[in-house]
Amino acid sequence: MNDKNICADPCPIARCLAFLGDAWSLLILRDAHIGLTRFDQFRKSLGIAPTMLTRRLATLTEEGMLEKRLYSERPPREEYVLTAAGRDFLPVLVMLGAWGHQYRGGGPLVRIQDVETGEDIKPVAIDAVTGAEIGTRPLRFVLPDGG
Repeated sequence: MNDKNICADPCPIARCLAFLGDAWSLLILRDAHIGLTRFDQFRKSLGIAPTMLTRRLATLTEEGMLEKRLYSERPPREEYVLTAAGRDFLPVLVMLGAWGHQYRGGGPLVRIQDVETGEDIKPVAIDAVTGAEIGTRPLRFVLPDGG
């Protein structure tokens, strides 16, 4: 599959992976959620090559996950801040982290805590229609033509 085929794919998972399907993009979004906004901050946190970071930030900006804002006029400097779409991606990152804790754990791991209670969170995905935890009831993927 090439990117054009993935983007035209009726599967929303494939469409997301067309631009988010690498570790760098996900880690940039993780870092943006913990408050990093500047190129040098992302580079230091991730240890990523500048050319790779430039490409990933450009893609995340073009796809509406981040937006550039001028924070210095002299010299001109921009920072990257989460858009509504980027902020709405937080539950996906948290669920990915929870899966990683369960199946890729071992050794000391970052924990995610509720700021108000100080307790580690235990995320679950819930279907808003039925109230059931996703994975506890059979699901089917329905093609757009009803197939």
